Amino acid sequence: MDRAILQRLPKVVLHDHLDGGLRPATVLDLAREQGYEGLPEATVAGLSRWFFQAGSATLERYLEAFAQTVAVMQTAESLERVAHEAVLDLAADGAVYAELRFAPMLHLAGGLRPERVMDAVLAGCAAGRRQTGIPVFVIACALRHLDDSAGVATLAGQFAHRGVVGFDLAGPEAGFPASRHRAACRAATQAGLRLTLHAGEGAGVDSMADALGCGAERFGHGVRLIEDLTVRDGRVVGMGPVAAQIHARGLALEVCPISNLHTGTFPSIEAHPVGLLHRAGFAVTLNPDNRLMSGTSMTEEFAQVVTHHGFTVEDLQAVSLRAAEAAFCDGATRAEIRERVLAGYPAA
Repeated sequence: MDRAILQRLPKVVLHDHLDGGLRPATVLDLAREQGYEGLPEATVAGLSRWFFQAGSATLERYLEAFAQTVAVMQTAESLERVAHEAVLDLAADGAVYAELRFAPMLHLAGGLRPERVMDAVLAGCAAGRRQTGIPVFVIACALRHLDDSAGVATLAGQFAHRGVVGFDLAGPEAGFPASRHRAACRAATQAGLRLTLHAGEGAGVDSMADALGCGAERFGHGVRLIEDLTVRDGRVVGMGPVAAQIHARGLALEVCPISNLHTGTFPSIEAHPVGLLHRAGFAVTLNPDNRLMSGTSMTEEFAQVVTHHGFTVEDLQAVSLRAAEAAFCDGATRAEIRERVLAGYPAA
């Protein structure tokens, strides 16, 4: 399928990390402005190569690159700029809706208060929305290996009607179960936030069961659900209890194929279960995860599943409509983005 057509297709983005999608030129600009001297490269080309994490092989190693982007996101101005540019870049790639996620407590080293961090990111999103016309919302992440999830949930709840729509647990998955943060998940939902949890990427189906027990409505990645399926001749012929529950409830999987390769979750795009899960009727959505670290875009994710998993335009439309249905926005916005998806696919 022609890449120009793929780029024009309307896209609904549910899983995009703010600190994983900076422009390399912006990283250099912000480092100069803030006097940060820790960057490993001094040119756009060199920095682009350094950030590309295709050889990481593990989630833990993949995450190490984020120390450099977070280091230059310690002022209100930098946070607003990064959020604004993220919206512009996603819109240029065909996005008609986006949820950007980030861990606000990682941006306090420069003296910002958590509330100022949230204000700055929301201001950048609002500027992007004014410029592009696409609805953009924020998901606040706590980190599984840290102990501040209650504080993140409280902070996010204060912004629940000001652009923050969800709460997430991110960071290293293996050895850090979501259930350690059950109270924070409960507090977030009581504050009116929706719940999406990273699970089924760096750990197996037990991690997804654990996330279900915390009330997860969506799963960040969720691809190791394949371990709870019986597959014969390329078809799902049986489901274990976790997979059956997720399938029956239509809970969305925020699938990010390219980053799954870079973190070593699967050895090749052909071995990735995205096509299998989609054909079995799971609520698969497609997402870029970290556009900088994985050198990807929504168009590239679309291209990979078209080339290697036989997705058609109809499949891509179905994926996009599923994402619209799973979005954490209000009903009116959901109806709007659904209409934009339906209008855009025949046109393409």
